[in-house]
Order: sequence, then structure tokens, then C-alpha cells
Amino acid sequence: MARTLQQPSHRRRRTTVPTALAAGATALALAGTGMALFAGGASAAVGNLVANSGFESGLSGWTCVGTAQAGAPAHAGSSALRATPSASDTAECRQTVSVLPNSSYTLAGWVQGPYVYLGAGGTGGADPSTWSSQTGWNQLSSTFTTGASTTSVTVYVHGWYGQGGYGADDITLTGPGGTSSPSPTASSSAPASPSPSVSASSSAPASPSPSASSSAPASPSPSPTATSTQPTTGLPKHALTGYWQNFDNGATVQKLRDVQSAYDIIAVSFADATGTAGGISFTLDPALATKLGGYTDADFKADIAAKHAAGKKVVLSIGGQNGTITVNNSTAATNFANSAYALIQQYGFDGVDIDLENGVDPVYLAQSLHTLQSKVGAGFILTMAPETIGMYSTSGNYFQLALNTKDILTVVNTQFYNSGGMNGCDGKVYTQGTVDFITAQVCTHIQGGLRPDQVGIGVPASTRAAGGGYVNSTVVNNALDCLATGTHCGSFVPPAKWPTIRGAMTWSTNWDAANGNDFSTNVGAHAHAMP
Repeated sequence: MARTLQQPSHRRRRTTVPTALAAGATALALAGTGMALFAGGASAAVGNLVANSGFESGLSGWTCVGTAQAGAPAHAGSSALRATPSASDTAECRQTVSVLPNSSYTLAGWVQGPYVYLGAGGTGGADPSTWSSQTGWNQLSSTFTTGASTTSVTVYVHGWYGQGGYGADDITLTGPGGTSSPSPTASSSAPASPSPSVSASSSAPASPSPSASSSAPASPSPSPTATSTQPTTGLPKHALTGYWQNFDNGATVQKLRDVQSAYDIIAVSFADATGTAGGISFTLDPALATKLGGYTDADFKADIAAKHAAGKKVVLSIGGQNGTITVNNSTAATNFANSAYALIQQYGFDGVDIDLENGVDPVYLAQSLHTLQSKVGAGFILTMAPETIGMYSTSGNYFQLALNTKDILTVVNTQFYNSGGMNGCDGKVYTQGTVDFITAQVCTHIQGGLRPDQVGIGVPASTRAAGGGYVNSTVVNNALDCLATGTHCGSFVPPAKWPTIRGAMTWSTNWDAANGNDFSTNVGAHAHAMP
């Protein structure tokens, strides 16, 4: 269905998420509560599955990162977990527990201190995470149901970067016990709570990665191991990405041939969902074609060919405001790869852009994208445009998708807008619409495992293109300079220089045209002139 809604942007607004951390910040703690319960393991014993749940035996059974010990004060008994986060870790402790598939569980624990998170990863479903920030002991609890092939989950508790010490005690996971004997550290899944600069040792995937055998969904094909090798794309060192609107929402309407020449990657917005799970289709919007005075499939294909002749790449964007495409099992993964490849062959697209704003499965979508890349071959372009919260933590599904496709990923242009204030990689809160916000978030992405050449800056092209976070071309250029050379920074100065930073993206080429081409003219010239 063509997207003709009169909205300022294709981006879905997230206006009801909880605020956390400093006043005025919108750092998010994602909760996975309220799931349906299913009976499971009728013959299995039901009880607390967490070993040394009260920390009376020290840290036995737990794997901790940072400063952690067992001691007083305690909620009950003589000991509790006492841990102190630093600027670079959340003082997380975790334990892998054997469970049964398709079974319901209750996770609970007593905590005290600033910003304490309790959750479970690798459940095979919606991973639960809850938090509180209280000086006295208080109980956190959540429920979840394991997936069809889940045999272990990882229970975790942690504080927050640069905050004070916290306590945790009497952590219980109640439900039927499994039959496997998981290692406390092997194949552990990560917390679902946000961690702006987590490392592989302090926070694993919220959803099982292709190598996490203990909690992976039903037998997905493993994705190739990510490498540091950059795929051959034919793109300039610093590239400009713009979204072309296949609908009219008040911005300047364009035929693809009208897209400003500064754009190196043009993302056609958007593919449509079909009645087949994971399947996609694409149709030129008839209303747009009429407003353009006629625009046919043949015209569109010719425009793509002309952009190719000019050295540009054209990709099909999947998702957007109305996109409800879901790839969460092997069948959907196959359907997605096959239908996307058919459209690539039909129109001449160079690849796809993942802009799904209703959730992603980092295992099956990565599997599908690898399949698609193998069909397309050399020169395949894979871009992503997650909302800021999707790349806020390596434990998030979107960040995991980027890491799981790192070997074929061209660039992630995170939407640094419609975000409010968020923590940067240094743990400080920065407000959207500033150089500091952009550079501190990019720092998080690079420290989280992406190469600098796989990271770009995503901003709206005008004040009308988004609900908030617009910056003019000077701010974008200053952010690029700060990241590449350490110059023109704000109060935040990145811990390293990343001269291969990929470039910048805007929503959209149409809003750019409506704003006098400020983005393409000024950011384009600046990015292309960077060494």
C-alpha cells in the first residue's frame, strides 16, 4: 500500500517510553513484561533455579565484570551482592540457568541503589528487564515464556555507568528446571537494558546471536563470522545517503532522476509487506506518479540505470513509519531473501536498507540478509537506519543485527533525532540537536564493535522532516570533523580519531529540496572533500 500519510517524516514517533538516568534524559530501560503464560514441564520440578541466589557463598555461581563482592548490608542473611559501576562498565553479574522450552518463569530479586537493572537474556522470546533507583531495598520482578528450543537463559543484574554502588540479594528464577548443564559464561545472552558503551565482556546479545547455541531459536543457519574486511562497494570513502520518498507528504516531489547529484546512496522508500510472512513487494505510488505528471515503472527503471551510470547506488528501503515486515523464523527469512532478490533483479537495486521500526530479529534477519548477499554477489549494498534507541546498547536487537551482519554491512546511519536527551559513550547525558549528541552516540557505535567506515550520521533535512533534533549543515560538518580529526568538537571529544567515518544521511532528498538543498550542497561538498 502506498504511503501517502500527511506526516512530517516516515519515522515512527516513540513518545511513551520511560525516562531514566539524569533529569531531562530519555535514556530508556526497555521492559519485557506482560507476556502470556503457558504451562510447561508438567513433570519437572518447579522452584528457584538460581544457584547461590542470596550470595551467602560469595560470588560462587556468578560471573561478574568490574568491582563486585559479597558482603553487608544484605536484604536477608549476612551477605548480598555489592557492586560498583565505573565509567566503562556497569558492574554486571550474570548466571546461566537451565530451563525447559515453552515454559513460564518468574524472575525476582531485591535491589538497592541508583539505577539497578534485573533481567534475563536468551529466553527465545521477549527478554524481560526491569529497573529501579531507590536507596532502600525494593523488589523487582518480571515474567517470561521460553521459546520452543530454549534450554537455558542468562539471569543478570547490573548498575549504570558512573553511578554509585548497588546491592542485589535473593535473586530467584521460579519455574520448571531444565535438564542441561549450562556453563555460567558460555553462550550467555545479554541484558536487554540500555548500556551506552558496553563491551563484549560486559553485555551480550539480548537476542541469541548465530553462535549462541544455548538459546538460539529453532535451528537457524549460522551467519558467517564477521570480519574486519570491508566489502567492495564502489562508494567514495565518505558517502552521502538520502531517502527518496515514494509518496507525497508535503515535501518537494521528485522523480528519482531529480535526486540531487551529491547523494552517493539513494534509499527508495519503501517496500511493502505482502500476505506472505517475510515477503516484500514494491509499487510506485499512483498518487505520486499523477502529481509528477506521469511516472511509470519504465521511467523509474531508466532513472535507476542513469544513477548507476553516474556512479550512484540505489537501494530499496524496508520498513519506515508504516512498515510491518517481520522476519523471525526460517520460512520468513527465506521469503524475505527471495522476494528482495526478485525486486533487485526487476528494478536494478544495488541492495537493501533496513529501516524497520517495529522490531527486528537479529538472528533470522541476519540469516536472510546473508542469503540475499550471496544471491546478489559482489557490490551488494546493505544500509540501516535504526532509531537512536535501537543502537543505544550492544544488547539491543538492532545493534545485534548490525554486528551479526558486520561482514556484509555497508553503513548504519542512525537517526539522531526524535530522541530527546541520551547518554553518550562517556555516560554523560547530551541533548539532541547538538554536535555533542551526534558524536557521543557515534562513539557508542564504534566502541560497540562497528568499524568507523560502517557508521554514519543520520539527521533530518529540515525542521519539517522530523519532530525534533534538526541541525543545520554546519553542525553536521562539525560533527564529521570532530569524529575524523578531533577538530570542531563541542564539550565531548571522542577518545580516538576515526578518519574513515563513513559520512552522513538525511531524511529525505525531498525535504532537502524543500529546504533549498542545504544538506546535499553543503554536507555533500564537505564530506566529499574530507581526506
